[in-house]
Amino acid sequence: MAQGKRYKTASETVDRDKTYSLDEAVKIVKANAKAKFDETIEVAMNLGIDPRHADQAVRGMIELPNGTGKSVRVAVFARGPKAEEAKAAGADVVGAEDLAEKINGGEMNFERCIATPDMMGVVGRLGKVLGPRGLMPNPKLGTVTQDVAAAVKAAKAGSIEFRAEKAGIIHAGVGKASFSEEAIVANVKALVTAINRAKPSGAKGTFIKKVSLSSTMGPGIKLDPATALS
Repeated sequence: MAQGKRYKTASETVDRDKTYSLDEAVKIVKANAKAKFDETIEVAMNLGIDPRHADQAVRGMIELPNGTGKSVRVAVFARGPKAEEAKAAGADVVGAEDLAEKINGGEMNFERCIATPDMMGVVGRLGKVLGPRGLMPNPKLGTVTQDVAAAVKAAKAGSIEFRAEKAGIIHAGVGKASFSEEAIVANVKALVTAINRAKPSGAKGTFIKKVSLSSTMGPGIKLDPATALS
């Protein structure tokens, strides 16, 4: 029950009725992240939208200034010179029909998938496999592109995708507990600002309703959204 005791002790340092500034919240979250592994720092945002309506969808990509602290494996669908560019940029898996065959066979040891536009005929047939895992390349997210080298480097440097779920909530990892307070603050500000800028035309009233910050094993801390906007 050590985990339960740790969580209870951490919870006692948080005032559930208080809304904290970003600096305060980061300080508390870091102090409470005492697990034996390097906990992920996570942001949860409740937005004033109904994602079931096309004009209220919120989705995008942001390169965090201090990365995520996580190693990302990248797969690229490309042929010829573009395949060589992807390999040179650090892609972990590169291929065409052969890669599609591996994926159909259940071999998916990657967290980001990129494709050149001419490969979408092949990639499109993998929609039922890649789609549910959030791995389908998308031109709006910069993962369907001719500049595969830049896309691979961005993924490796710490770009993350954000997407509102059915209830209008976005969850995203913004670093590790081992990061400095300044690095976490900068990453949170970059994410919240990017989401604020992605406000869809169909959203009415208050867009960012609630923001909370937590570590993998710690309690959530309510955040004042204004202090997280850069």
